[in-house]
Amino acid sequence: MKLVQHFLIFCFLFLISYSAAAQPFTQADTLRGSNGPGRDWWDVLHYDITIKPNYLNKTITGTTTIEFKVIKKAGKMQIDLQDSLIIDSINIRISDEHYKISKVKNVNFQKTEGVYFIDTINYVLSTTNWITIYYHGKPHEAVNPPWDGGMVWTKDKNNNPWISTACQDLGASAWYPCKDIQSDEPDHGAALRIIVPDSLVGIGNGRLTEKRSLGDSTTQYSWHVKSPINNYDIVPYIGKYVHFGEIYKGEKGDLDMDYWVLDYNLDKAKKQFKDAARMMKAFEYWFGPYPFYEDGYKLVDAPYLGMENQSAIAYGNQYKMGYDGHDRSESGWGLKWDFIIVHESGHEWFGNNITSKDIADMWIHEAFATYSEVLFTEYYYGKKAADDYCIGLRKIIRNDTPVIGPYGVNKEGSNDMYEKSANMIHTIRQVINNDSVFRKILRGLNHTFYHQTVTTKQIEDYISTESHINFSKVFDQYLRTTQIPVLEYKIKDYTLSYRWTNCVKGFNMPITVNCKGTWPIKPTEQWKTISMYPEGTVNFSIDRNFYIKTKKVE
Repeated sequence: MKLVQHFLIFCFLFLISYSAAAQPFTQADTLRGSNGPGRDWWDVLHYDITIKPNYLNKTITGTTTIEFKVIKKAGKMQIDLQDSLIIDSINIRISDEHYKISKVKNVNFQKTEGVYFIDTINYVLSTTNWITIYYHGKPHEAVNPPWDGGMVWTKDKNNNPWISTACQDLGASAWYPCKDIQSDEPDHGAALRIIVPDSLVGIGNGRLTEKRSLGDSTTQYSWHVKSPINNYDIVPYIGKYVHFGEIYKGEKGDLDMDYWVLDYNLDKAKKQFKDAARMMKAFEYWFGPYPFYEDGYKLVDAPYLGMENQSAIAYGNQYKMGYDGHDRSESGWGLKWDFIIVHESGHEWFGNNITSKDIADMWIHEAFATYSEVLFTEYYYGKKAADDYCIGLRKIIRNDTPVIGPYGVNKEGSNDMYEKSANMIHTIRQVINNDSVFRKILRGLNHTFYHQTVTTKQIEDYISTESHINFSKVFDQYLRTTQIPVLEYKIKDYTLSYRWTNCVKGFNMPITVNCKGTWPIKPTEQWKTISMYPEGTVNFSIDRNFYIKTKKVE
């Protein structure tokens, strides 16, 4: 049996090497980005993490227990923990066919390409088991968080230690051992125990379940999140924090909204964080109930700009309106609200409630979170303001590479997943031309895929089915190419001729033109004509809300 398992691992690694020869990806990329034979036989049920940082030497010691279920015949187990951290020992508790728990100590493991493979154990199918990993080391330090990920070691303006993590791109395995892939969230959530000096406070996801003095001038703060959670969303915040909060009367009843800020930011936060309740009101209208009532909602002062850490949003926008005091759309509307509160909280619905299985599909997170900025603007300032804001974001779009990245190799697509994909959603909304239906789709996505991981196809199919419009070519155009469709048109007397160019084969998205009223047309790659008699084509224009280019030809 062991020979067979070793052969399968060899074949898998050979295929990785073969793939890497054809593409600029390494064996480590595929081990991290794919649901390979070290991962596919077990399902994570719960993480229980204890971490004790040492600020002076920037090291951590930790223990992680992973509760998991065996879903197919077991092989070697892949545990992800990046090179700067060292596993000291591993214990495994297993269940027999009668679900009686026994203990296996000092399990053997080998390290390769930034992951650990644990020797095969004869697990019983469908049983629940536990692996406990003891580790230590000096985690990668983030130089420019959150874009350059890792552990954040800094000081607040009063010279107190301030510690956190930012690891969406780098991966949660930068600071704790886990199954570092988005497609397997812990079904029953996670516990995080943070051991800090008595003078500091440790904040985590979910709800505080215990604060306990350990008798050695340290205190352990225990937090628990009940809902499934992305690995990279689990986060410790350590600093000189104080607390205030409010109860929001939401769609599912009372929602705890808590705010943990550095002590000297308290007065500013009480003013700035009024945008949080405004955000919640707008987003529950558009997206449906906040997805994590059981775990509450928090904003936490962070030593970097921001991050969508589930139920514990990282806030570092310097208590300014806009994006660090700037309007990214240059429309003026982006300075009416706090970008980090709005955008990062939008991820609670898209990114945390609905999560892409593969980071190649991260547009699902970022497109809808960016469009949440548009919807927040519309809710409070009107439709024209929202249109101005969304259209203003187009100047940021680069169209360098496709929005969807390569699958199975831990590689995102273009950063156009933000503004370009949001403008794709805005365009789809124009085609649907019924905001009641559009809102029903947004709410339906969050209901249908509640606490689930999904693929792009699932999202595409849902939108097409619920709108009764086949958007497959639209998704292909905007997500899988860098081409922006061009509407070529000619005007002669009362006749308008038009067609699509620079588009995928079969692209036939309908649009609206304006000329003494609105005229719906459905171009294809072939020339079509329409009579505009008796109005004529004076003051002819194309609806600016469609993200397309136009070209008048003779």
